[in-house]
Amino acid sequence: QVQLVESGGGLVQAGGSLRLSCAGSGRTFSNFAGGWFRQAPGKDRQFVAAINRSGSTTKYADSVKDRFTISRDNAKNMVYLQMNTLKPEDTAVYYCAATADNTLSMGWSFWGQGTQVTVSS
Repeated sequence: QVQLVESGGGLVQAGGSLRLSCAGSGRTFSNFAGGWFRQAPGKDRQFVAAINRSGSTTKYADSVKDRFTISRDNAKNMVYLQMNTLKPEDTAVYYCAATADNTLSMGWSFWGQGTQVTVSS
């Protein structure tokens, strides 16, 4: 089992930045790929970004490419999501996820509780 706890959400004006953090515990976090997803009210959960175990490969949704950056620090068991040039449509609950699959193309096994990000116009 892997436990994930997100932090860093909040209220920000459009054009601003936030950095989300995800702390992993329970098993060696470097054995898991990490990802971020988001869910806006009334919408399905959608993929945002993912990073492989070593941090050498990343993947982004088109809607956040060039604005968001995913990174990780395996020594600290952390995955981060730096979000720049935020837009009102980025408003959602953001979830951290982890998986033992390193291809970043399969399902995600572990989920955090989520952190709210609200972008005002």
